[in-house]
Amino acid sequence: MTMKHSSASKVSLRRFRPGIALISDGYANGVIGASMCACPDLQPHANFPTAVITILMRNYPESKFGMQYYGRLFRSSYHKNMGASTFFIAIFSIFASFWSECRWDDKLAWLVGSLCSFRFMIGIGVGLGNMPVTVSVSEQTEKEGIPENAQNWWSVLFTNTMIDMGFVISVLVPLLLCCVIDENHLNMVWGLSFIMCCYLSFLWCQTLEWDLSWEDVRIPLRLALKKYRKNLLGLSLAWFIYDFITFPLVIYSSVIMNTVTGGSSSLIIVFGWTLFINLFILSGSVLGAFLVDGHGPKNLMIVGLLLQAIVGFGIGAMRDTVGNHIAACAIAYGVFSGLGEFGPGNCIRVLAVKTAPLAVRDRFYTLAAVSGKVGAFIGVWVFPQIVDAFGGANTAEGITAPFWIGGGLAAVCALVTFYLVKPITHNSMKAEDKAFHQYLEENGFDMSLIGAHPNVV
Repeated sequence: MTMKHSSASKVSLRRFRPGIALISDGYANGVIGASMCACPDLQPHANFPTAVITILMRNYPESKFGMQYYGRLFRSSYHKNMGASTFFIAIFSIFASFWSECRWDDKLAWLVGSLCSFRFMIGIGVGLGNMPVTVSVSEQTEKEGIPENAQNWWSVLFTNTMIDMGFVISVLVPLLLCCVIDENHLNMVWGLSFIMCCYLSFLWCQTLEWDLSWEDVRIPLRLALKKYRKNLLGLSLAWFIYDFITFPLVIYSSVIMNTVTGGSSSLIIVFGWTLFINLFILSGSVLGAFLVDGHGPKNLMIVGLLLQAIVGFGIGAMRDTVGNHIAACAIAYGVFSGLGEFGPGNCIRVLAVKTAPLAVRDRFYTLAAVSGKVGAFIGVWVFPQIVDAFGGANTAEGITAPFWIGGGLAAVCALVTFYLVKPITHNSMKAEDKAFHQYLEENGFDMSLIGAHPNVV
């Protein structure tokens, strides 16, 4: 622990600075739930849940699109400046919102349409930036000057912890706006909170360091899949389950706390409790970052999942206490979500990047991350249906059902991780690159085609 702190002052933070842009990833996903609570034009309608789900789900297919087509459409230019495309996406989203307002006669219709347009473009921007930033930051952890016992610490701190910080800011912004602006002007509150995504797009205006030794080389994907298919399957399944559990709980936290507090309480109280929950999430990520090097990402991920399963089953067993008391609900909510970031949230990105060789690292990470977005998409869709199936949001059973179901899925995810995901050690990317090059040579691949690789030559 001491070595990490002492080494932090000697390490140039410039190499990890692109990871700060991931704050906008967490903010874009977290702000929508808070904004919907503050939107008076949606709340009175009987189809409020349907409208909210429609808006929420617009982000995930577009994030998947952005991740999948990054390599095909933007790879060459994105290495130079990853901010240009995201900046224009944010500007376009503003015009899309105004266009929707002008075209729709029904107020609810144009509101849902404009917010869907906004989420559509922001989703593409987030998808474009997530993979290159995460891979670049993780690769920097094995460069000169980074102690071996702090490699994963740096990786977690500037990837998942930044996303979780975005979740916190996504509630803090509307909370502060509610304190400054009278609650009779809630359209300004949710509007300013939403437009904040555009300002955060400037965080992407940075240059990435990227290894181009495999540039313009036809990568032997068949051989790569043959060697890494088990690990890729395990990571994809684990990420699917993790996002299925996590994203609905984060996004719907404001809506749930609005219900638990009676629905008529001040939004300052609702956002205050939601911020309390999100601070557990950020704390879980920070705590996990300090333990990930000592215990290993795979082991810490399994421990976090098992603890999350225990808490989830405990919430189900004490559903009356949790569902009918605001403080108990907030603490249980926060601990469950925080354990998700302590284990899988921190570790799955590290494992996805560092268990694949450079030649296919971006592709394999993208496949695993896209599987997670599919899980988030489905989770956001079925979350309200789960609540309704167990009695609705006004009952203790309905409030607590997602937690014990999530606990069961966390236990399944722990088993998937244990049997399918390979562990990593210090300097694992260097070792993986050497092993993959040797594997290619043994299978007749002409290694003279690739450029000089610092991990091999």
